[in-house]
Amino acid sequence: MAHALLPTPPVPTTGGGASEPATGSGTPGPPRRRRVLFRVLESPSDAVSAVTPNWFAAVMGTGIVANAAVTLPVQVPGLRAAATVVWGAATLLLLVLAGATVAHWVRFPAVARGHLLHPVTGHFYGAPAMALLTVGAGTLLVGTDVLGPAAALTVSAVLWTLGTCLGLVTAVLVPYLTFTRYDVADDAAFGGWLMPVVPPMVSAATGALLVPHVPAGQWRLTLLLACGGMFGTSLIASLVIITLVWSRLARHKTGPAATVPTLWILLGPLGQSVTAANLLGGVAYTVLGPHGSRAVELAAVLYGLPVLGFALLWAAVALAVTVRTARAGLPFGLTWWSFTFPVGTCVTGASALALHTGAVALQVLAVTLYVALLGAWGTVAARTFRGAVLDGTLLAPHRA
Repeated sequence: MAHALLPTPPVPTTGGGASEPATGSGTPGPPRRRRVLFRVLESPSDAVSAVTPNWFAAVMGTGIVANAAVTLPVQVPGLRAAATVVWGAATLLLLVLAGATVAHWVRFPAVARGHLLHPVTGHFYGAPAMALLTVGAGTLLVGTDVLGPAAALTVSAVLWTLGTCLGLVTAVLVPYLTFTRYDVADDAAFGGWLMPVVPPMVSAATGALLVPHVPAGQWRLTLLLACGGMFGTSLIASLVIITLVWSRLARHKTGPAATVPTLWILLGPLGQSVTAANLLGGVAYTVLGPHGSRAVELAAVLYGLPVLGFALLWAAVALAVTVRTARAGLPFGLTWWSFTFPVGTCVTGASALALHTGAVALQVLAVTLYVALLGAWGTVAARTFRGAVLDGTLLAPHRA
C-alpha cells in the first residue's frame, strides 16, 4: 500500500540527458546540452505520464495558506498582499495541473483509468474537487483586489459549483468502489481514505461565503440548508474512517515511513468541520433572523471547541510519530502535502472560533498554527518544485 502513494522511481535508460549518443558509424557525436529542467526525463513531454490526482493536494496546500492568512484574527501590514500573491500561485498551479491532467488522459488513457481503480490512488480523486473549492474561496476572499468584486464572485461561484459537484461524485463513487471493487486488506485503512469524503465539508465551509451573495428567500435558504446537509454527510463518513484508522494503528502500528504523513490528513475533516460550523453560524442571520442565528452560532461554538481540542490531541500524536519516523528516515513524496492543508483547516477553525468568542487564547492558537503552516508549506513547496520541475523525479514515467 505504501509504495503506491509515491511515484515509482524511474528505470535508468540510455540516450537521455547529458549522455553522448553514438552516431551510425560508431563515433561518438557531440555531447548534448544538459537540460536545466526535467533533467531525469528522456523528454519534457514525459512529465504528463505520471500525473495522478494527488498532485492537486499541492493546490489545496498552497491555497489554504492564502485563505487562512486573510481570516486570521490578527492582521499585519503586507499580509493581505502576500496572501494575494499566494492565491495567484495556487490559481496558476490549478490551471497547470488541470491542463496536465487533460493531456495525461489524452496520451495515457489506460493509465488514467487505472488510477481510479487503484485501491490507494483512487481515494485521492477527492483532491481535484477540494483544489477547485480552495481556489474558489480564495478568489472571493482576496481575488477581489485583482479581479474586482463582480468578476471574483462569478469565478468563485463557478469554482464552488464545479468543486461541489465533483466532490459529491467522489463521496459516492470511491466508497462504492471500496465496497465492490477494491482489494482491501485488514491493515489498509489510512488517512487517504478521507480524501473522497471530505470535499462536501469543504463545500459547506466555502459555500457559507456565498450565502450572503445569493438572493434572499428560498434561494438563500436552500444554499444554507445544502451546506448543512453536506456538513453532516462528510462529518459522519469522516468519523467512521477516523475510527478505522485509529483501529489500524493500534493493531498494525504506523507501517512504512511513506504512509506516515497521511496521518495528518485526519486533521482535515476536524478543522474543516469547525470552520464550516462557525462560518455557517456567522451567516445564519441572513436567513433565520437574529434569534435563530444566535442559536446556530452558539451551537457552532459548542461543537467547535471540543472538536478543535481533539484535533490538537491528534496533531500531537501525529507530530510524535512523524518525528520518530524522520529520525529513521522519512522519504519525500507528494504525501508531504498532508502537512499543509489539514493544518490550514485548523488555522481557519481556530480563527472562526476566536471571532465568535473573542478569546485571546484562540487568537494566539490561530497565529501559532499559521506560523507552523507557513514553515511546512515552504519546505514542501521547495522540495516539490525541485522534484517536479528541476530534476523531474516526481514526474518520471512509471515503468514495468
